[in-house]
Amino acid sequence: MVYGYCRISTKKQSIERQIRNIKDAFPNAAIVQEAYTGTSVSRPEWNKLYKKLAAHDVVVFDSVSRMSRNAAEGFALYKELFDKGIKLVFLKERHIDTDSYKEALNGIVSQQFESGDDATDDLVNAIMSAVNRFMMNKVEQDIFKAFEQSEKEVADLRQRTREGIETARLNGKQIGTVKGTTHETQKSREKKPMIIKYSKDFDGGLSDLDCMKLIGLSNNTYYKYKRELMLERAERGI
Repeated sequence: MVYGYCRISTKKQSIERQIRNIKDAFPNAAIVQEAYTGTSVSRPEWNKLYKKLAAHDVVVFDSVSRMSRNAAEGFALYKELFDKGIKLVFLKERHIDTDSYKEALNGIVSQQFESGDDATDDLVNAIMSAVNRFMMNKVEQDIFKAFEQSEKEVADLRQRTREGIETARLNGKQIGTVKGTTHETQKSREKKPMIIKYSKDFDGGLSDLDCMKLIGLSNNTYYKYKRELMLERAERGI
């Protein structure tokens, strides 16, 4: 089974980019979505997925930073899942996929070597053990580096955003929405004239219920647009 795990830090962020990237690479992946804060240790959707995972399953992440909150936690989880025979794929860091680690170990004999000579056996087995430890240490270092790079990119983006906002402010541009104003969308531009045309509170003769059914708006959106229209008319003295 192939799973795609997508995580965002707050529900205000969009998770669609992660989903799209995973689906492009693994069209049949079953997507698991999670929204949680970085300070919380609770990841209910991951916990559900973790309990279902079995040997030969595949878990795809858009980035290694989506797997856990920090490098130490990420490496511990990586090693645990690798030991269980679960394949891990990181679309932005393919060099630390579990398959990459397995390829690095190709040709290394994991079982005990027996030549009949105790001294030779001890030497060869010590060398193989050291190589295995080296390779796992290499993976650990690569994971830490991947986390550090991801965290640096996020920090750089935040810094550039702050600098851009400050530059715009110094140039006299309005940052954010002015209090008391409404944000106009394509949907509101299309639907508001219809409310004016059909609602009995404006130019039409339909009740609110009939009007929202005809226009195709939910209760909350209809009354939101209606309040904004009435406020606009009041401000113009109509």
